[in-house]
Amino acid sequence: MKIICSKADLLQGVNIVLKAVPSRTTMPILECILIEAQTSLSTDEIKLTANDMELGIETRIKGQTLEDGAIAIDAKIFSEIVRKLPDNEVTIETDDQFLMTITCEKAKFNIIGKSTEDFSYLPYVEKNDSLHLSQFTLKEIIRQTIFSIADSDTNKIMTGELFEIEENHLKVVSLDGHRIAIRNIELKESYAYHKAIVPGKTLQEISKILSGDMNDPITIFFTDKHVIFEFNKTVVVSRLIEGEYFRIEQMLSPDYETKIKINKKELLNCIDRATLLIKEGEKKPIIMNITDEMMELKINSYIGSMNEEIDILKEGNDILIGFNPKFFIDALRVIDDEEITLYMVNPKAPCFIKDEKESYIYLILPVNFNAANN
Repeated sequence: MKIICSKADLLQGVNIVLKAVPSRTTMPILECILIEAQTSLSTDEIKLTANDMELGIETRIKGQTLEDGAIAIDAKIFSEIVRKLPDNEVTIETDDQFLMTITCEKAKFNIIGKSTEDFSYLPYVEKNDSLHLSQFTLKEIIRQTIFSIADSDTNKIMTGELFEIEENHLKVVSLDGHRIAIRNIELKESYAYHKAIVPGKTLQEISKILSGDMNDPITIFFTDKHVIFEFNKTVVVSRLIEGEYFRIEQMLSPDYETKIKINKKELLNCIDRATLLIKEGEKKPIIMNITDEMMELKINSYIGSMNEEIDILKEGNDILIGFNPKFFIDALRVIDDEEITLYMVNPKAPCFIKDEKESYIYLILPVNFNAANN
């Protein structure tokens, strides 16, 4: 194989597929990037692939193919070499013994690669049920929901997000047992009903690659076992999480006893200030004392205490309620509205943050109030 490409294009391609290279594995071939050049398919494109068996990414970069070939090369070493090459044209050659020679200006590297025979190519997946979005929309959906997936694999379903498509409506849900994040998107066209649980890891990695441009499209294909994302010259294939997602409808009651309108930035800044008094790992709630036209926020910790008042518009009953401050901060940071509305029932029932159209809904469970005062 002999190829020539710019360092910038090569580095961009490597950085994209690197997201599917596992940090730890017992299979050395999974630590590799597959580089393929075939004049029969394209003389001006080079294909890069990585696959950790759960997530696979393939991307094409501009380049000149002088000799066909393919090689698997250690992703970490290769990416570090490419990153530190001069900003110029790069020539890559391989021989029959899988020796790769990388040349750029006066820099020359020789590294040993591997045969492609053991490499796990992306699985063939039939592309039937598709969904069309802008890259901006998908990136925003992920940003506004990914924070409430579960960190651990104790319940695997909680480590993913539900994508549910019904006609011209897309609902995306994430939860971790203490909170729920929901985004409702109106689509430009109608689709067949489909629902799937997409791994959070896949969505996090996709988000890093997306341009975030309203004019850049992305097509998503769903099957029973896989989801495929196609955009620019990149294909991402991921296994879906199997199982039935939680029935959250019964938790989304429209009933409330207290409705509050409040400036989002003021509330976020106040809670953020309060967390200065909480040491890492310390579970101290923020207490909201809601009365007519006023929300008083209080926090007590081993370091000290803080009180602050914020003007509000209130309908309904006064309420004294406590929350994990991090859960409130996470939700408020991804809401773009200047003013938000909070709905509460009692000190033991969930608090809802949602807009009138319910394009976003954030449910946060309160903390045990007796524990809150200890």
